[in-house]
Amino acid sequence: MNFIDDFRNESFVQSLLTEIHKISIRQVRIMEVCGGHTMAIRKYGIHTMLPSNIELLSGPGCPVCVTDQRYIDLAVALAKRKDVIFLTYGDLMRVPGTWSSLENEKAKGADVQIIYSTLQALEIARENPKKKIVFAAIGFETTIPGTAIAITKAEKEKLNNFFIISAHKIMPPPMSALIEEGIPIDGYIGPGHVSTIAGSKIFLALAEKYNIPIVISGFEPVDLLQSVLFLIQMINNGKSGVKIQYSRLVSEEGNMKAQKMIADIFEPCDQHWRGIGIIPKSGLCLNNRYSKYDAEKQIPVEIESGPEPKGCICGQILKGLKKPTDCRLFEKECTPFHPIGACMVSSEGSCQAYYNFKEVE
Repeated sequence: MNFIDDFRNESFVQSLLTEIHKISIRQVRIMEVCGGHTMAIRKYGIHTMLPSNIELLSGPGCPVCVTDQRYIDLAVALAKRKDVIFLTYGDLMRVPGTWSSLENEKAKGADVQIIYSTLQALEIARENPKKKIVFAAIGFETTIPGTAIAITKAEKEKLNNFFIISAHKIMPPPMSALIEEGIPIDGYIGPGHVSTIAGSKIFLALAEKYNIPIVISGFEPVDLLQSVLFLIQMINNGKSGVKIQYSRLVSEEGNMKAQKMIADIFEPCDQHWRGIGIIPKSGLCLNNRYSKYDAEKQIPVEIESGPEPKGCICGQILKGLKKPTDCRLFEKECTPFHPIGACMVSSEGSCQAYYNFKEVE
């Protein structure tokens, strides 16, 4: 198939929709756990094409959105230090902490820079040997290899002024936590990019334990509709398990080289998730061998965290309990131009996806 035209082919889309409508016999709740899927569903109006008895839920799939407030407070505290150059990917700049954001601190004079790769972070460390270079390492299995490469190179080059604060997370634990909390979910649209690295195998235990179907999906309209079709078929037949729709990039085993690099440098740790709380073994932290690169351990700062912004329901949205339109701040006080909650900051956040594509209804 052609990666643009065929995956958006109108006749193929219509044939999938016809089949979905034909076999949809009960009320089902399907959750996507990838911010890219959330954005694509809203952009292409997938939610408007489906039968009314199929409800699509946005889950904890946006890495910026699920990064908890304490992490932002830590980042702000580090950025305020005169001996620190703080580096981050763009979306994190505007996420509100308790008292400030990285964007606000940059406006006040802090040396906060947006980068596009961890190799760029190393270059900044080489060019500024008298400064402490701190990188905000966030994201799921997709971005973790990039951080691992940076740590490997820093070790090889003996770059003693390079550090990270890790908010890296892995996907299966929050999916389990939502089911354990009793949130009704009949099936998951599994994350495509995560699975490219980790392989579909990481979801097998989850599917078996909770007797739930998971379909790893691509990001085009045909991908998403075919994934919904596969899920409805599995639900109707009482089948659980993991199915790969995104087979042009995803395999059962995933990228073994990347997995080994991650395992060599990181170890599982408990991690904070916005709206969910601490989930055991849901994060990846630097192991003892590489703890010298952990900014939280090596650069002392005092942080004071407070409650989430009043009225913000980002946490409930990330759990599929509420939709952005249920929030009294949505489109009023809270917009992409003035975000109050993290779900409105990122282009993959549910609130921004609902805002940007509200005309696709």
